[in-house]
Amino acid sequence: MHVFVTGASGYIGGTVAVRLLQAGHQVSGLIRDPAKAGRLARLGIEPVVGSLDDMDVLTARARRADAVVNAADSDHRAAVETLIAALAGSDKPLIHTSGSSTVGMGTEGEASEAVHGEDLLDPGSSWEPDHPVRAARVAIDRLVLGAAGQGVRSAVLCDSLIYGHGRGPGRESVLIAALVRQARAGGVVRQVGPGRNIWSTVHVDDVADLYLRALEKTPPGTFYFVANGEESLGAIAAAVARALGLPGPRPWDPDAPDNVWDPAFARHALGANSRVRAHRARELLGWDPRHRSITDWILRELR
Repeated sequence: MHVFVTGASGYIGGTVAVRLLQAGHQVSGLIRDPAKAGRLARLGIEPVVGSLDDMDVLTARARRADAVVNAADSDHRAAVETLIAALAGSDKPLIHTSGSSTVGMGTEGEASEAVHGEDLLDPGSSWEPDHPVRAARVAIDRLVLGAAGQGVRSAVLCDSLIYGHGRGPGRESVLIAALVRQARAGGVVRQVGPGRNIWSTVHVDDVADLYLRALEKTPPGTFYFVANGEESLGAIAAAVARALGLPGPRPWDPDAPDNVWDPAFARHALGANSRVRAHRARELLGWDPRHRSITDWILRELR
C-alpha cells in the first residue's frame, strides 16, 4: 500500500511513517521545510515539499496514494476538505489525527471525575465542547466521519497525552517537552496549581501500531480515542523532577511573569483534565498496546 502522510517530519506523523515502512508499505510524506527532505529520504520516505495550504499538491498526492494519514494539523479545516474531495468515491482510507484536549475540563490543576467514551461523536450526538477552539476541532472530526457517506473509508484517531521518543525527525512529546523546557529554564519543575488534574496517556509506538491497524481494517466513519492508562500532571511533573535531578514539582501561576509557557497552553493543557477510554480500538481493530505507565517511561528514558 502507498500511504501519503502529512506531517511526516513531526512527532506523530514521523513515527507513523516509520511504522508503515516497517510493515512493508510505501510512504510519501508532506514536509514544509525543504531542508528536512533529506532526513525523510534517508528513512525511506519520499519527501513531498509543500504545506496544508497547497491544495493542488494535497489533491494530486491523495489521488495517487492508496491511503492518506493526516497528522500535520488537527485544526486545518481547508486541508481536510481538500483531502475528502480528492478521495471521494474511492473507498480509500483517510485517517485523521485529533486530540483529546477536545474533552478537556478545568484550568487550575484540580481533578475531575468525568471520563469520556467514544460515543461522544457518534451520529446523532449533540455533545459540544465548552470552548470555541475545541468546538472547531470537533466540527472537523465530524466532517471526517461524515466522509464515509461520500465513499471515503474515514476514521478519526483522537490521541490522548502521547509520550515516548518519536521514531522520525520529530522526537519529543509536546506536554513533556513543555515541562522539561520550563524545568531547565528555571532550575525547578513546575506544575499548574496542585497538579491533581488527570490526563489519559499512550506511548507513541502504540499510537503508530493503531494507525497501521486503522489503515488496514477500520470500518468507515469510526471515531477512536487512543489511550492506555492515565496519570495526574503532578505525578508526571514529579517523575520529570526525579529524572532530571531537579527540585519540584512546585505550583505555578500561569500568569507569572517568569512563566515560559503560554498562559492559554498552561491552563487548557497542563492545567486541564482529559480522561477518555479507548474501547473501540481493542474491540474493532484488535489493538493491544504494550506500554502502560508514563511515569515509568519518564524515570527510565527521559535522561
